[in-house]
Amino acid sequence: MYSEVELFLQRYPDITMVEALMTDINGIARGKWLPANKLPDIIKSGLKMPQSALALDIWGFDVSELALKNGDEDGNCVVVPHSLSPIMGENGVDHAQLLLTMETKEGKPFLGDPRQVLQCIVNEFKAMGLYPCVAGELEFTLVPDPGEGKPLQKSILASAEGNGNLYALSELDKLKPMLEALREYFLVQDLPYEGIIKEYAPCQFEINMGHGAEVMELADQIICMQRGIQVVANRFGYIASFMPKPMENVAGNGMHIHCSMLNEQGENVFSNGGEQGSQMLLHAVGGVIEVMADTMLIFAPSFNGYRRFQSGNHAPTFPAWGYDNRTTAIRIPAGPPSATRIEHRVAGADSNPYLAIAAILAGVLHGIKNQVTPPRPIEGNAYDQEPDETPLPTLMGEAITEFEESPFVSELMGPLFQEMYSAVKQQELDVFQRRITEFELESYFRA
Repeated sequence: MYSEVELFLQRYPDITMVEALMTDINGIARGKWLPANKLPDIIKSGLKMPQSALALDIWGFDVSELALKNGDEDGNCVVVPHSLSPIMGENGVDHAQLLLTMETKEGKPFLGDPRQVLQCIVNEFKAMGLYPCVAGELEFTLVPDPGEGKPLQKSILASAEGNGNLYALSELDKLKPMLEALREYFLVQDLPYEGIIKEYAPCQFEINMGHGAEVMELADQIICMQRGIQVVANRFGYIASFMPKPMENVAGNGMHIHCSMLNEQGENVFSNGGEQGSQMLLHAVGGVIEVMADTMLIFAPSFNGYRRFQSGNHAPTFPAWGYDNRTTAIRIPAGPPSATRIEHRVAGADSNPYLAIAAILAGVLHGIKNQVTPPRPIEGNAYDQEPDETPLPTLMGEAITEFEESPFVSELMGPLFQEMYSAVKQQELDVFQRRITEFELESYFRA
């Protein structure tokens, strides 16, 4: 590894600083900037950070009962192998990035780290001779930054006027310098960028990622791409937001995850050569459907996220599936049998990618192990049909209850993670429920 570092610094002699990061429960990058000459020390010994740094709420505050429970004990953040990569900045490559994951002081995986939660589930598949293959679609909203202390809503509403223009190349033309800088950023980091489109909602864009055989690498790449999108947008005077529902009465931002399954021979076991897919595919769909409500808090982790799940907002409201049907929560896309896969369409763009993928794969694992039979596939517009299944939680409080009481979550994602995540989300909900909004005052104060 030392020779790898030496070769890296020889190749990029202008690098002065290294961004060492991991993601907390909310998917927010946490870590340190360190001088490049500290790279050998980081790789050899890692970095000490409190375990509570992974259980911060959306504002960056810890949950007291979690932090104090073990005296705010440190974890050891070790380097993710082969994650050292250059970063393209305004002046060329002058920074590097390094991904971290947390272990206990005994050197075991710390299962409050979202990356470790996902790794445990991937290991279960490997023990069965199965290898999940995943890809992602990243939606985000792009608006001019109004500046520090100035209201965001005014900038968002001004940008949204007359701006829908699905698939319009003219909308990409307007952003050509920024999008070219973003392409360069992705190229330097060797990220699986497969293009960008103007999406349905005003100021909404979607980036497609290449299909990756290695789940952990793909999840790492999503984190790096999201970080890159925000950094480059900021450089050009924009805010790139993964907020799931920044505008009323239009579709919100999602993060669709595609998943197929390979055996040890590299064959897609979701395929049986026909259009319907294999029995294993059906079991996988059944498992994901059965546990979707339990894990809704992962797919919609924010108070705002539940605003996506309304009629006409292109987001599913009950756990259903169908063949080539974009109105269902689970879609089996059309295509050659070798590409048979699940497209999971529930997660908001603010969902932690490690956890979203972990929740989907945990459902697949549950379905395969227990040979779960799925409900009937939906044909036509799922939004207009009476569901056979119980609707998904549409309020954050309901989702917290489902999650923290779920035996499935405890078994496949671990009791430590279940406790930490529930506590963080309850703390966030409590803050929102205490707030009095301007709209409430306008509605009720003079009544």
